[in-house]
Amino acid sequence: MSRTQPTDPAAIAVPAARPAPSAGALAVEATAVSRIFPVRKGASVTALDNVSLSVAPGEFVSLIGPSGCGKSTLLRLIADLDAPTSGNITVFGKPARQARIDQDYGIAFQQAGLLPWRTVAGNIELPLELHGTGKAARRARAAELIALVGLSDFADNYPDQLSGGMQQRVAIARSLAESPSLLLMDEPFGALDEMTRERMQNELVRICGETSAAVVFVTHSIPEAVFLSDRVVVLEPRPGRIRDVLTVSLGDPAGRGENLREDEGFFHAVSQVRELLHGPGVAGARGVETR
Repeated sequence: MSRTQPTDPAAIAVPAARPAPSAGALAVEATAVSRIFPVRKGASVTALDNVSLSVAPGEFVSLIGPSGCGKSTLLRLIADLDAPTSGNITVFGKPARQARIDQDYGIAFQQAGLLPWRTVAGNIELPLELHGTGKAARRARAAELIALVGLSDFADNYPDQLSGGMQQRVAIARSLAESPSLLLMDEPFGALDEMTRERMQNELVRICGETSAAVVFVTHSIPEAVFLSDRVVVLEPRPGRIRDVLTVSLGDPAGRGENLREDEGFFHAVSQVRELLHGPGVAGARGVETR
């Protein structure tokens, strides 16, 4: 594929200044949210049913559950990529739509989604370019983020010259370009091999510690959810409901290192999440918090 792509400068809108998130507001507050999809005349599928969840500023919350339980649907609702059938979602005290307009969050998906004709620096600069940031400021911010994700030697490389893990680091850097207070991540490491995945988890812990962003993270991996999170939200099979919420008492995620995966407390927390996924799901048991 050609790495040259015409750009129409007239298509680049210059936005108004981005309002800061409201002080003291929850990063995410979902109240009695349901999402029902019509599938054919007279029939429908309930993806989410009466889900309420709060995420504090700077908190890392993972969503885990079987395929089809509504994890990605909930993330899309928070991101205003879809609308709930009923209930309400606010992001830093704002309606989800306004938070999207104000660029209060960044998004990273399982596929890095990098533009093949743009370099690492060019991909990271893209959100800033689209929102009218000047060239010098774009370059300075991209260089800062490239250093943050450990890719300073690859700023001028193209995506096809990077490993899968490096591409995901670029995608994470791009999601941080506008200094969002919230990151929404939908299985960003799901396609990586186990060794690369663990390295990326370590990187994400470090990055979140340095940026203080809140994170809502969708995963199918129990160890990954435990390693990264302040709390793990366990969802039931369709219709998606919150079965329980486990508070992970392993210290500040930003301070967690490689050795944590060999810690007895880590194995205990993994077992707790596994029991919640496969057990009867009695709320309030085994040190589980619900809110």
